[in-house]
Amino acid sequence: MALRTLGRTGLSISPVVFGGNVFGWTADEKTSFDLLDRFFEAGFNTIDTADVYSKWVDGHSGGESETVIGKWLKRGTVARDKAVIVTKVGHPNMDDRKLKAAWIAEAVDRSLSRLQTDYIDLYLSHFPDDSTPHEETLGAFQKLKDAGKVRSIGCSNFSAEQLKASLEAAEKNGLPRYDVLQPEYNLYTREKFEGALADLCIAEDIGVISYYALAAGFLTGKYRKPEDAEGKARGYRIPDYINDKGLKILSALDQVSAETGASLAAIAIAWAGKRPGITAPIASATSLNQLDAIIAAGKLELSDAQMKLLNEAG
Repeated sequence: MALRTLGRTGLSISPVVFGGNVFGWTADEKTSFDLLDRFFEAGFNTIDTADVYSKWVDGHSGGESETVIGKWLKRGTVARDKAVIVTKVGHPNMDDRKLKAAWIAEAVDRSLSRLQTDYIDLYLSHFPDDSTPHEETLGAFQKLKDAGKVRSIGCSNFSAEQLKASLEAAEKNGLPRYDVLQPEYNLYTREKFEGALADLCIAEDIGVISYYALAAGFLTGKYRKPEDAEGKARGYRIPDYINDKGLKILSALDQVSAETGASLAAIAIAWAGKRPGITAPIASATSLNQLDAIIAAGKLELSDAQMKLLNEAG
């Protein structure tokens, strides 16, 4: 499988990144191990997680996903240098110090311990923190890079203005810059990335790994009326997509599925991976059947006509 160059990081990542938010939540440890084994056996190599996953679950404190990944890595089925591990710090629900230097120094050691590794391939600022200067955060990341704890850095959920300000702060102060962005992006939600943010990433050679590739599962086609989502873990989000726009997108996906024989999920993920500025989309799975769609997406070639149909639907 052809890997993709992630901006200026020096990392080579798979065409789809496994979203590890499900590990220890909707996928138990054994299922998570099976999914990761299959993912890597298929030639993929990149896992995305965060210190906050899955604090939203009753009884969880955050770090459950990292812990599962760490136990899987410890098994040694996949050599550590063959896996690209992405994790994050600075979610406002994890600690009110957000992107303060002292918290980053503490949080990274917690993540390393849970992951049972001595380095993180890509460490991201999870959310912007207007209370902390970019210089302080980037200075903290510089220390982590110098110590060998982190290979490269990036940010998630930054606007074009915030990303540009961080780049200027890095340049002015001789600090490492964010070389990766992780935005929300899918066939339904495009405005958060397309435009000024995408243009900036392309101009600055910033790698982009986008999340919510399947719009909380809506783009799988399983949910076509609100009651279809009742009782699902992320079902509360589905009604937001069930409208004229969402149904038009599903119709276009149905047409491409009829032409290619691929699932709607695989098509939606593949579409994101072919969009300007996107290095690779993130998608999660809680069963081997769902994982098959991710694997298929990494190999699916959509025609120009199919891309045009999908672009116009969204």
